[in-house]
Amino acid sequence: MTTQDNARPAEASGTFALGGDLTVNRLGYGAMQLTGPGIWGDPKDPEEAVRVLRRAVELGVNLIDTADSYGPFVSEQLIRKALHPYTDGLVIATKAGLTRQGPDQWLPVGRPEYLRQQLELSLRNLGVERIDLHQLHRIDPQVPLAEQLGALTDLQRQGKIRHIGLSEVTVAQLTEARQYADIVSVQNLYNLADRSAEAVLEHAEAQGIAFIPWFPMATGELARPGGPLDAAAKQRGATPAQLALAWLLRRSPVLLPIPGTSSVAHVEENTAAALLTLTDAEFQALADAV
Repeated sequence: MTTQDNARPAEASGTFALGGDLTVNRLGYGAMQLTGPGIWGDPKDPEEAVRVLRRAVELGVNLIDTADSYGPFVSEQLIRKALHPYTDGLVIATKAGLTRQGPDQWLPVGRPEYLRQQLELSLRNLGVERIDLHQLHRIDPQVPLAEQLGALTDLQRQGKIRHIGLSEVTVAQLTEARQYADIVSVQNLYNLADRSAEAVLEHAEAQGIAFIPWFPMATGELARPGGPLDAAAKQRGATPAQLALAWLLRRSPVLLPIPGTSSVAHVEENTAAALLTLTDAEFQALADAV
């Protein structure tokens, strides 16, 4: 099958029910790159950022992932400007637990009072009364995990959080976290070229937990001219990034890739990846190429 003309290609990626009751199309959009350089400050072209978000939704994306620390707050505010009032079925996932000291600087803070404060700020910046998926951006090694998740479960009981997720965790951390909260998702670095989180993915799949891979289009040396991904992309009339996304969608039914971009053209290109169906041989060839 080749890329087809489809007005809402993200819908071709299949669906996943977060927590069993919050169904999203598996190919989402990551809003980290809507900010300035270093994920800091305002974007160079805020109106293009608004167009990107609106176009992603037009293309069938109904899972948008952001964080309070993107900007900070810039990404959340752009999402509200572009998409509020939100259409039924649009899931805005955000995170808290990383503080910012400047461009490309990130430090975890998981004190319960801080997490509660950031949740309230995210509610305000997004213009909602409840966060559908609120993720602990990083586990703070200075604070007991039970206390960090206790703050989120308290907010969940108050109706301010629907589901809780984690970011950048090990299998052991995920297992411990599930003693304190119902964890519906994990968000780790994972892509065709870097599968160091394979054990976490396999555990998540076995437990029915969504795995949201960040940096999903990274291809490394695979996309070099004449390389295996480059050759396969030319054969399919696709881009290496599209094949990398198609590979993730085929890899596991719990994978929810969230490719990010600040360009309307690129969001159209990325969502078209959902229309690519890899054969068994193509999937295996790419898997073995690393």
